[in-house]
Amino acid sequence: MMVMLWNRQQSSQREVVGIARQSTHSLLSEQMRAGGEAQVRQLADALANPLYYFDLDAIGILTRSALRVPDVDYVLVYDPKGRILHDGSGDIAAFGQPMNDGFAAEIVAAKGPHTRQTDELLDVSYPITIGDERLGGVRIGYSMATAARAEERALDGLRAGFDDVNQRSLNWLLLLCCAFGTLALIGAWVLQRMLVKPIRMLGDAARQFEAGDFESPVPESRRKDELGDLIRTFGRMRESVVRHDRDIRRVAYSDALTGLSNRLAFRESLEQRLREQQGTGCQLALLFADIDDFKRVNDTLGHEAGDEVLLQVAARIERAVLAVQDADALVARFGGDEFVILLQPGGPEPDGDVRGKAIRLAEALVLSLSEPMLLNGRQVLLGTSVGVAIFPDDAGSASLLMKNGDIAMYQAKMAGKNCYRFYSRTMDQAIERRVRMEHDLRGAWERGELTLVYQPIYRTRDRVLVGAESLLRWNHPEDGAIAPSVFIDVAEQSGLIEAIGLLALRNACHEAASWPVPAGAGEAPFVSVNVSARQLRSGDLLQQVADALQQSGLPPERLHLELTETAVISDEANAAALLARLRGLGVKVWLDDFGTGYSSLSHLRRVQVDGLKIDRSFITDLLRDPDDLALTSAIVAMAHSMGVTVVAEGVERAGQFELLRERDCDLVQGYWLGHPMGGPEFVAQLG
Repeated sequence: MMVMLWNRQQSSQREVVGIARQSTHSLLSEQMRAGGEAQVRQLADALANPLYYFDLDAIGILTRSALRVPDVDYVLVYDPKGRILHDGSGDIAAFGQPMNDGFAAEIVAAKGPHTRQTDELLDVSYPITIGDERLGGVRIGYSMATAARAEERALDGLRAGFDDVNQRSLNWLLLLCCAFGTLALIGAWVLQRMLVKPIRMLGDAARQFEAGDFESPVPESRRKDELGDLIRTFGRMRESVVRHDRDIRRVAYSDALTGLSNRLAFRESLEQRLREQQGTGCQLALLFADIDDFKRVNDTLGHEAGDEVLLQVAARIERAVLAVQDADALVARFGGDEFVILLQPGGPEPDGDVRGKAIRLAEALVLSLSEPMLLNGRQVLLGTSVGVAIFPDDAGSASLLMKNGDIAMYQAKMAGKNCYRFYSRTMDQAIERRVRMEHDLRGAWERGELTLVYQPIYRTRDRVLVGAESLLRWNHPEDGAIAPSVFIDVAEQSGLIEAIGLLALRNACHEAASWPVPAGAGEAPFVSVNVSARQLRSGDLLQQVADALQQSGLPPERLHLELTETAVISDEANAAALLARLRGLGVKVWLDDFGTGYSSLSHLRRVQVDGLKIDRSFITDLLRDPDDLALTSAIVAMAHSMGVTVVAEGVERAGQFELLRERDCDLVQGYWLGHPMGGPEFVAQLG
């Protein structure tokens, strides 16, 4: 009986140790996986805007912040082809290199989150997208060493407790068998009650842990022996696991900067509340608030100032929400500068006027967030655009409600920013019109709807015509002439601008190759062609320009490429190398709309250009605003000191022309000198 009891105890010990090992390993692995996926998903959301604008500084800050998390071995931000964009290091030594480890091919091919785990490593990746466009992804590797050590410490404690208890039990059994054989049955029963039952209870608790039930109580014991210590150790381990699980959930469901709920937590709460309200006739209001011109803060004052702005905005939003009486509100930050508020009537009238409360809250948000903010001793004036969608009037599901709220916020921005708009069906119609315009824009060139016109460019000192800017015009068969500001924006967002821009480049070169020499110019006029940011990033621009010049026979020095200031500076390193190769072909590069973007002549030392065009907004008030005159004069003087040609666009009065000639501006264009005209009319103008 002693042998049988001993074997039974050993079997129970092995079972408990095995179950504890398996459940502890499974629990720690699942916790690391859940925490890793939450961290990677949150990091992917935070990286979306920096990656879209290829802001390596912002990517580096977020990546290094992730590297400081315990157990993180590496963090890799990669592009859609699996090339490394950032690894958290200062010099990014691996920049541009492909990921060549065993998981790389699966990660690049994955359409969603991807997790692979070995005994030594947990690798979690998540794609980074904006809309339907995949920008790349982020990948974090976690060391399993800490989890393995924690598992071994827990099991060592269990084994040590078991060994001590078993040794004492064995001595007691031997003593009882030798001295009191007649009491063997009583001793076996006592051992059963004292040892096997508590161990079985611990085994049951371990199985509940394995099933994910962390709240089930662990058997309590007042025993002063090693088994009591073992039971109490197991209880403390359960409390530690519960606390760790609670911390993981807090990290996974809250915004790291503001402490507000994040997108995941808000979505779950929204779906739960919608389920509760289904069929009750009660309304909910969803408010999307997006800070106006927030990017300007990051670009001019830095990302630390941007974080301070977000903290102040979050505090003002919470104060505005608390000021709404009889309302239950949930505030969340979706990432970047976008905040969301779920407003539900509360108090004695749960069926109160949700729309009225939403109006009061939206007005309070617009008013509060338009007040100056103090950052590092200077005032910053921002604003907010708020979109409001009502459940169930505007949508019956969480996804559609959030979509319609986002559409309303976008309409508020289109209405001039710093205001609020309620969702309406007409907004969907506006989106449908935009989709139809994108559809009609495809093949518009082939159908002869898209044409090129040329606006003359004159030399200022003698008012001689020396070139022209080629401009796109769209004559829609049903809607008539569509403003370039409208269809160019659609082409940019849809990606059609790459194909349209290539056709415009080829046709402009072909027509310009046959232009005669104007009287007094001494040489044939040049043609300037606008290049979009997408064309600049595509990597094919150099070959496209070379092919267009070769096919048309146009001399390279007669082709001027115009690029916007923001497009060049947003990817300064790559842009500088590409522009240098373009200039190596003999093509001249002009910086368009100068003064509306980063407005820093210091960038011209790093990104070499041949000319810059002062934006028309400065020329318009040249005669009335001394500041615009002084700024224009300074730009001309500083550009000339760097050997850069200056072009003024938007000249519509003789007085503006005279002032620009006095300030030694090189070239001018505008309606006062000549409207955009078709190719034959421009050739006639040359004659």
